[in-house]
Amino acid sequence: MTDVPAVDAGPWRQHLRAAQAPLNASFLAGGGARALLAGRARVVDRLLRDIWHALALPAELSLAAVGGYGRGELYPGSDVDILILVPDGHVLASTPVIERLIGLLWDVGMEIGHSVRTIEECLEQAVRDVTVQTNLLEARLLIGNAALFDAFSTAFAAQLDPVAFFKAKRLEQEERYARHADTIYSLEPNCKESPGGLRDLQTIEWVARAAGLGSQWREMARHGLITDGEVRQLQRSEDFLRNLRIRLHLLTGRREDRLLFDHQESLAAQFRIGASRTRRASELFMQRYYRNAKLVTQLNTLLLQNLGQRLFPSRQIEPIVIDEHFQMVRELLDMRSDDLFERQPRAILEAFLLMQQRGELKGMTARTLRALWRARHRLDAAFRRHPEHRALFLSLFQQRRGLTHELRRMNQYDILGHYLPAFGRIVGQMQHDLFHVYTVDQHILQVIRNLRRFTLADYAHEYPLCTRLITSFDEPWLLYLAALFHDIAKGRGGDHSLLGMRDARRFCRSHGLNESQTGLVVFLVREHLTMSRVAQKEDLSDPEVIGRFARVVGDERRLTALYLLTVADIRGTSPKVWNAWKGKLLEDLFRATRRLLRGDRPAAAGEDKQHLASNRLRLYGLRPGVEEALWQRLDAAYFLRHDAEEIAWHARHLWNQPETAAPVVHARINPVGEGLQVFVYTPDQPRLFARLCGFFSRLGFSIAEAKVHTTSHGHALDSFVLLDAGDALPLRDMIAIVEHELTEELTHQPPLAPPTVFRLPRKLRHFPLEPVVSIRPDEKDGRHLLSLAAADRPGLLYAVAIILAEHAIELHMARITTLGERVEDTFVVSGSELARPASLVQLERELLAVLR
Repeated sequence: MTDVPAVDAGPWRQHLRAAQAPLNASFLAGGGARALLAGRARVVDRLLRDIWHALALPAELSLAAVGGYGRGELYPGSDVDILILVPDGHVLASTPVIERLIGLLWDVGMEIGHSVRTIEECLEQAVRDVTVQTNLLEARLLIGNAALFDAFSTAFAAQLDPVAFFKAKRLEQEERYARHADTIYSLEPNCKESPGGLRDLQTIEWVARAAGLGSQWREMARHGLITDGEVRQLQRSEDFLRNLRIRLHLLTGRREDRLLFDHQESLAAQFRIGASRTRRASELFMQRYYRNAKLVTQLNTLLLQNLGQRLFPSRQIEPIVIDEHFQMVRELLDMRSDDLFERQPRAILEAFLLMQQRGELKGMTARTLRALWRARHRLDAAFRRHPEHRALFLSLFQQRRGLTHELRRMNQYDILGHYLPAFGRIVGQMQHDLFHVYTVDQHILQVIRNLRRFTLADYAHEYPLCTRLITSFDEPWLLYLAALFHDIAKGRGGDHSLLGMRDARRFCRSHGLNESQTGLVVFLVREHLTMSRVAQKEDLSDPEVIGRFARVVGDERRLTALYLLTVADIRGTSPKVWNAWKGKLLEDLFRATRRLLRGDRPAAAGEDKQHLASNRLRLYGLRPGVEEALWQRLDAAYFLRHDAEEIAWHARHLWNQPETAAPVVHARINPVGEGLQVFVYTPDQPRLFARLCGFFSRLGFSIAEAKVHTTSHGHALDSFVLLDAGDALPLRDMIAIVEHELTEELTHQPPLAPPTVFRLPRKLRHFPLEPVVSIRPDEKDGRHLLSLAAADRPGLLYAVAIILAEHAIELHMARITTLGERVEDTFVVSGSELARPASLVQLERELLAVLR
């Protein structure tokens, strides 16, 4: 065939828009998602048939809808997936008209996903690729050679192996989950592909269809796979997700399945969800989404387990009786009677306790999980008051294994939230604070998981100090209880630490903990942010700082417990928040406070460091005493703020040039974690700190810490820890670049470039952080503490340093703290303008302006 009729795409395009507009309007006016999806599919069906006729395609060809379109569901932004079936030997002859068809469909305004195959090619591709097989599973004839399509359908059905298909879809789901971090609680989940999304429901439908057990929820119920109640739950969850995906497509005008921050507020408004006194509308909307996603994953687990039992019949295995209530079936915990949890509600908690105590159990049977879900409401106020039930719940935390897995399972099936209603309120609650990437409930469970990992030999290499401390800590289960309550009051308004402390005290007393146990848990919940704040914002070289913190913790046991909880807490916020430098700060604070609590004299720390540094210098072959010429020019604060290894590093390079007029720059791989350490020794010069910040910013580094010192003879000795270098060169190659180019910069002192104005990241535009500036006297040496909190961005510290230089503010110490997308920086500064109220106000205004 060489002559292809010429067809104008314009009228078809107008017809498509005109036919879709009322469908969209009807949906937005309150129509159902099913009506829109089916209506759009019918519109496209008619259009494809009309175009097929207009192009006079050969009668021997078949046109079929596949994938979601084949199922009769066409979302506003979805591709139109079609299959053109051709008989053997006719492919080349039909090529021009098929190419014209596909081109015309694109011109009309359809996003076409097409394939042109013979029956044999379809079968071959289906064997190789389960995605192709899934698309073809829902093939639907639109027009053309019905006999050819029937032959394809017969051959496809004969080749389809339900067992192999089930295995492939399970593996595909595991891989999909892994791509989305195995969590439904992503900040910006994909409502189609993420765990708990539409794909989880479609996977069930595909497997059931392939097994001949129905393709609709009601059909699956008739085959005994699900109950009528679960059918209603599935329908509600599916309608919610369909509705959400349609609105996303209409809102963005394209195929967009991610719940980006850009759209969450608008979607909340469309779902008629408004803000509360303490929470944004988007947070309430996302909580609804997460709870729906959790239900979808529950039902997905139940149905796939039931389908697996149907598809993998095995010889009857005699159950192994565990006790009067439970038995083991194929390594799964199974209830011995269907009404167990209704007759004996305490067995609900016993089930999770057995999972912890018996390592041979790999999970629970579908009927047990289903019964747990149905019985969750039995955990009412009377249940919670029963002494036996309280003892059972407490014993979950005292077991040697399985706590994290069982708490997650209890949360998944709403058991934990019903036993602890305060926990139930924070399930699915998002934390838009720019550094938590988990919902509150998932963060809490992550913190408990981190504490448990400290106890396991397999993870001892990760945090050896934490492992040593927790293995010698009596009653570590108290730490897990504190972790359970530390953020349980988020979102109520007010100080969540104090509110959570009250919840924890009530729980401990009602569950029979003694005063000492209760006191530790309450202390940890109340002070769970204190150690992080002191380590990251205060000067750990100051004995008064250590002394104040020691008075807060009171004794070494509480110090150890707070240190373990703090490390686990920070690690449980986001992979971006924790780094080795934060770990070192916490460890330094822990060790310094422990020394003080044990009665060591803190004033001797500087002398001890000098002694240790001298010993290190001897290892490098330096004669005794050569370092004194340098050290005599440094004050006590220098030796307090640096550890012995850093002091030795500086002295090794500077002992023979303390009076040098030329800049000295040295860099090395950070010995305590990622990034680089850099020190600069040079005669002091105007705007030195600003110059250094600008240089490091241009190279793509962020400054984790700055220690600024001025010697008695006017030299600056400034030290930096640099993180997050760009990927252009390995860090070892960056050492030479930093040393050479920074020396050149300090030698020639070119004019400082104005700070670069960067566009805020998308996340910060939707969750803006109001900047805060605080300047208060330090009550010693005439210095002030300058505290800044703002959204992070490249070059921010450089812009701040420029303003400080313009006001002749001298910098003595800088503590740079990055919490995800937020920075909280603390500086010790001095300057005459700080004593004049008018100048101080002007400085604050300029800092606020640049932070915004």
